[in-house]
Amino acid sequence: MTQDQIIIFALFGSVFALLLWGPFRYDLVAFSALIVGVLLGVVEGKNAFAGFGHPATLVVALVLVVSAGLVRSGAVFLITRTLVDSSRNLGGHIALMGGIGGVLSAFMNNVAALALLMPVDIQTARKAGRAPGLSLMPLSFATILGGMVTLIGTPPNIIIAAIREEQLGEPFEMFDFAPVGGVAALAGLAFVALIGWRLIPARSDSVTAGDDMSDYIAELTVPADSKIIGKRFSEIEEDAEKADVALIGLIRDGKRRYGRARNSELKGGDTLVLEASPAALDEFRAALSLAFSDEKREEQLNAAGDGVDVIEVVVTENSRLTGRTAQSIGLAWRQRTVLMGISRQGKAIRDHLRKTEVRAGDILLLLVPKDRGPDVTEWLDCLPLAERALAITQDRKVWLAIGMFAAAVAAASFGLVYLPIALGCVVVAYVLAKIVPLSELYTHIEWPVVVLLGSMIPLGAALQDAGGTELIAGALVGLTEGLPAWAILTVLMVVTMTLSDVLNNTATTIVAAPVGIQMAQYLGVSPDPFLMAVAIAASAAFLTPIGHKNNTLILGPGGYQFGDYWRIGLPLEVIIVAVSIPAILVFWPL
Repeated sequence: MTQDQIIIFALFGSVFALLLWGPFRYDLVAFSALIVGVLLGVVEGKNAFAGFGHPATLVVALVLVVSAGLVRSGAVFLITRTLVDSSRNLGGHIALMGGIGGVLSAFMNNVAALALLMPVDIQTARKAGRAPGLSLMPLSFATILGGMVTLIGTPPNIIIAAIREEQLGEPFEMFDFAPVGGVAALAGLAFVALIGWRLIPARSDSVTAGDDMSDYIAELTVPADSKIIGKRFSEIEEDAEKADVALIGLIRDGKRRYGRARNSELKGGDTLVLEASPAALDEFRAALSLAFSDEKREEQLNAAGDGVDVIEVVVTENSRLTGRTAQSIGLAWRQRTVLMGISRQGKAIRDHLRKTEVRAGDILLLLVPKDRGPDVTEWLDCLPLAERALAITQDRKVWLAIGMFAAAVAAASFGLVYLPIALGCVVVAYVLAKIVPLSELYTHIEWPVVVLLGSMIPLGAALQDAGGTELIAGALVGLTEGLPAWAILTVLMVVTMTLSDVLNNTATTIVAAPVGIQMAQYLGVSPDPFLMAVAIAASAAFLTPIGHKNNTLILGPGGYQFGDYWRIGLPLEVIIVAVSIPAILVFWPL
């Protein structure tokens, strides 16, 4: 290998290792690798930031804004209002919600599609008297599957279309992915609706409709004038049992007393650590006249006179809270919000609540000023779990938003307008029509993804220029020597799918797509089947909660454990490979 090849392989190896290890966010890892690549001379300085103006990056950013416009206009709830029914059997509900999620995610960001439908699914589960976990995973998988069908459905498809244009002179069009992606999506939806949900472990502590979403590790403070001052910790256990609250321990002067709390006499300012549902937490607080975890902040909120609300939110991967504490981001003084509890599946939280590092998938119980819940949720970049009414007020902007987007898709599909320009026109129209407020225009763009794409594209180009993709392709062809082309195609698909289960699918695609083209050239066949295989495989991340953002989002609300995903995800991935390879060979022959 040449020196440049050694450097670029070392860079990509470091990126993949750090992404898999997860100490730093993926955008920081990718950008750092780009800068190091420039300093070491494998990426030309003048091309270092070319990725940020790349069509793939622009399309991803524009799709996110368009998705936000469709959300704000009420277009999605116009669909779900008449279709979702809690009396429908579970298989039928999963098929319907999965179908809606699949269609939506084909034309908007699949994370946004899940964010819209997840509260609807949870509410329906509560009304039906069953655990949300039985339907949330199928819904997440359905929104991932739907993104395979169109060019704009998922970032891997956008990247592959751009790479095809750069290397072969012509991009994939809007619905070129539909024949193969549609077959894979339909097969996947049929599996999760008929069989898949039955493979989800049934747990005795599963949430039902009459229960709250989950139990929280929460904190309540003993006020200075409390009637329980002087009582021993053990003396309030009976009250806790009546309220269905589990007392965990005591915090005094910032120090935890979990082991010796039972015999401690309670003092003003003590903090009780407990595990309870939101309803039980409030009952216990009222019975003993306790305060929330931040007594002073609670007093300020009530003094404002407008009242307070209690909301539940799920932490996303890109939330400003992820990897940080409520105290470090200034949640109390910036948003006048009190963190009341954290629910984290499978792990008891023993640290001070406000000093506990929050993770993606955690569910937070927040005390917010009256009617400020949506603003706080948006500021945190979390997803609300409060019940939403399925009825929606008719608004002409709903059809205006849908019509503008449909016109743009049609224009791009028929080659009348370049796709980024068509989507740009929609964004401008949404702002002018006040569907998306100008003040919120840039808040809807997922900047970490933009930075990831902008950084990885030049690195991918450097890998190809250094002959790295040719080396990888040659190695794979050598390992599969003697096998027919379709078998080699299958190997590429399985390898890409495996990487996507543990790494960011964008990074996987940027490396795997050029390798697929090189493999096709080695074999003397069309590269399109190999690109299609990479497109499907990069999106098919079903084995872990870290393989796709949608899987992370449902981790807490669904009450899942890490090992639950492969039970339904492994047979689903096998089915995807089994139906995709024949479909590729039919619609994109070698």
